[in-house]
Amino acid sequence: MDLAPTLKKHFGYDEFRPLQQEIINDALARRDVLVLMPTGGGKSLCFQLPALTREGLTIVVSPLISLMKDQVDALQTSGIAATYLNSTLDRKDAVARWRGLHRGEYRMLYVAPERLMLDTFLERAMNWNIAQFAIDEAHCISEWGHDFRPEYRELKKLRTHFPDVPMMALTATATERVRADIVKQLKLREPRCYVASFDRPNLTYRIVPKSAPYEQLLEFIRSRPNESGIVYCASRKSADSLARNLSEDGISAKQYHAGLTSAERTKNQEAFLRDDVRVVTATIAFGMGINKPNVRFVVHYDLPKNLESYYQETGRAGRDGLPSECVLLFSAGDVAKQLHFIDEKSESEARIARAQLQQMVHYAETRDCRRMTLLRYFGEEYTKPSCEGCDNCLTPRETFDGTIPAQKFLSCVHRIHAKNGFGFGLNHIVDVLRGADTESIRQRSHNELSTYGIGRALKRDAWQAIGRELLRLGLIESAPGKFATLGLTLAGRDALRHRTPITLTKQIEVVEQSRDQKSRVGAIECDEVLFECLRDLRRKLADERNVPAYVIFSDVSLREMARNYPTTATEFRRIPGVGEQKLKDFAETFLSEIKNYLIGNPRRTFSNRLDPLPSPRGSRLNESQRETLRRFRSGESVEDISRARGFMRSTIYDHLETAIKSGESLEADRFFTGAQREEIARAFQKVADGKLADVRSLLRSKYDYGELRIFRALAAH
Repeated sequence: MDLAPTLKKHFGYDEFRPLQQEIINDALARRDVLVLMPTGGGKSLCFQLPALTREGLTIVVSPLISLMKDQVDALQTSGIAATYLNSTLDRKDAVARWRGLHRGEYRMLYVAPERLMLDTFLERAMNWNIAQFAIDEAHCISEWGHDFRPEYRELKKLRTHFPDVPMMALTATATERVRADIVKQLKLREPRCYVASFDRPNLTYRIVPKSAPYEQLLEFIRSRPNESGIVYCASRKSADSLARNLSEDGISAKQYHAGLTSAERTKNQEAFLRDDVRVVTATIAFGMGINKPNVRFVVHYDLPKNLESYYQETGRAGRDGLPSECVLLFSAGDVAKQLHFIDEKSESEARIARAQLQQMVHYAETRDCRRMTLLRYFGEEYTKPSCEGCDNCLTPRETFDGTIPAQKFLSCVHRIHAKNGFGFGLNHIVDVLRGADTESIRQRSHNELSTYGIGRALKRDAWQAIGRELLRLGLIESAPGKFATLGLTLAGRDALRHRTPITLTKQIEVVEQSRDQKSRVGAIECDEVLFECLRDLRRKLADERNVPAYVIFSDVSLREMARNYPTTATEFRRIPGVGEQKLKDFAETFLSEIKNYLIGNPRRTFSNRLDPLPSPRGSRLNESQRETLRRFRSGESVEDISRARGFMRSTIYDHLETAIKSGESLEADRFFTGAQREEIARAFQKVADGKLADVRSLLRSKYDYGELRIFRALAAH
């Protein structure tokens, strides 16, 4: 089935994102599917598009009642028959929707798990033609996940009540353990598992030393006057005070945390989603399922507890693919605060929490590429020498010959251990090095050690940073347990004995400015004045319809309009995000705004604009597909192009398949040997309906779907 017309008609896009097409094909083949995609990866389309191309109702299980309306509004604005049932509806509305469901008027229904699993609800649902269950935020079903919800456990009964209805479970959680638990709890049958790359190339990661945090935050937000963002705080009190202070300083801000009433949380969240409020100051209670694509920055005012939380929270920035920033204000004092909270946990919980915190601190203090460090945590290798999207790659931190201070530190650890037969914590070692006069030092006679006072020339925080870096370099190790005592590793002993040269990193002293936005991954250069005019128009239309602005058009769509100046319906249709319904509803209004703007303003020219007319020979290729074709013809392999462009291999195969179908000539020898062509041809001959899954199975999964699609396209042309 050719899904491209449906994708363009309803969603306004010419091509799929990585893995989407394969997932959709499996869903249409009635297979159980587990989808693991980072925030902003396009999970929703994986169940929304199949719902439009087959008979029956898709039931979407979502834990967030507050977001159901916005999700359904967005679908209805695109001409899709969708609805929701939750406690916010009055009786009249609810009855009307029940009636529509019984008549088969809807393609999609959004519902919370606790409502779906009521006996009365299930009895009614038995009478509907249900095509699929899509379980969003599926990690909530696992006790090993970071957001376990007991009501999700009831969903395992769906298999009993609806044994023949396929399921799609979707999550952004990465661990193998959680994935296995989802499969087990939902009783998925031989599910196809799809794991997308966790790289978010449009995000820039920066660590800023925390000196005057509020002033740093205020200056950062003021320098981005038209942008929305989230500021994550460690406590409710901090979220409250930041929102109040920002408001007093002229920044529209609201707080969000579990201490507010449900009505207050909903009100503040909606204000943010609808751009009535520019900044939300929040605890970790805020964020799951936030469907706002134009969050341009996420600031961590305090240190997150672990890398998984940090990744998920930063992932709420830049869901539309445009450049966005992730800033963490870091200080050693925050580490001490976290350790204090950890000490109050049970020993088994505390051990895990300390290890997670140590990983977080290593990330904050490393001089390596932050993207590489983050992806490695999720088991993904990043092989580029520079990501061009983190402070360490953009402005590499200075290093120095740290052999002498490292020797002093290692020697102090060694001598303390030799004297007492056991180790001490980081702070005690720093006190000995600096010659502090403390009861702990006097009591143990550590003031008599040869290393006592040999580090007076350096400040306390400098020694702490050196200690943490030696820990990260594997020259010392931290014993598990409440007191986290330090000891030399084998490598540390060798370094001490042989006076091995050791390179250390200078502490960050200043806030580095981010590079020019235009050069960032995902940037769309456009007429900024026209873009602001179109934003104002979008806001007016959204207010009239009582929906968030992004439901009308995303920032990506507006930037493409302000880049290409469409003045006819044909040109407007080519803008990403313009489907048939939106063309009908909004083309006249937006085209009028652009024409009026052009009366008093000249057109500006930008590189890589959308072609005003199809390219020669009737090619339907877009800019991205043409770039892939150009590279392939110049001799680059699919693997080379995938790596260079930061796309999945499946996307590169999609581009080349489209090129072949558009009449471009490509040599089969570039893809297959003669023997491979014969082998694949025999498999296709044995499969009557030509289903790729069956062909691939016959070939024992020797070839991936992209290669088989290329073979089919070459054979047909």
